[in-house]
Amino acid sequence: MATTTVMQSILGSSVAYGAAGKNRSLMKLQGTVPASYPVSSYLRVRSMAEDGQKKQPTTVTTASKNPQPAEAPSPPPPSTKFSDVFAFSGPAPERINGRLAMVGFVAALAVELSKGQDVFAQISSGSGVPLFIGTSVLLSVASLVPLLKGVTVESKSNGIMTSDAELWNGRLAMLGLVALAFTEYVTGTTLV
Repeated sequence: MATTTVMQSILGSSVAYGAAGKNRSLMKLQGTVPASYPVSSYLRVRSMAEDGQKKQPTTVTTASKNPQPAEAPSPPPPSTKFSDVFAFSGPAPERINGRLAMVGFVAALAVELSKGQDVFAQISSGSGVPLFIGTSVLLSVASLVPLLKGVTVESKSNGIMTSDAELWNGRLAMLGLVALAFTEYVTGTTLV
């Protein structure tokens, strides 16, 4: 709408129709076009004026008075192929690893508080391995079923529990688990 108004005012002026000299009309025409408009708009106006267009159209349609906003195209549906879901940039790897890291970080801290064992003692004792494998399989399958059905995580997120918040919590839990193990290895004692 604003472009149409600017173009009509440029075309309607005597400068665009060649009433002034060529050099002066070029300078005046450049001065009337706002700096935010691309140079191609100026070139298009100049060529229309040189092609002998002497009369400005007077027909105004209702569409030009009330332009309808263009709808954004909808994104393509997510791929449900197993190889696409597990691709490096696919939705599954980081989300599943983040969910497992959140559970692992909380579990590691809980065992440290209750039994006083560090992360390496928890892993080497072997008593929690079946529970770890069972939890990993359960969370992985529960995460994959909706992704393989074509349901996106973004479509189910609302409020403060968004898909971005889950990704960041998972990333921080991965870093926290590594930092916990590294700190306990360097100090030789439990963190808590």
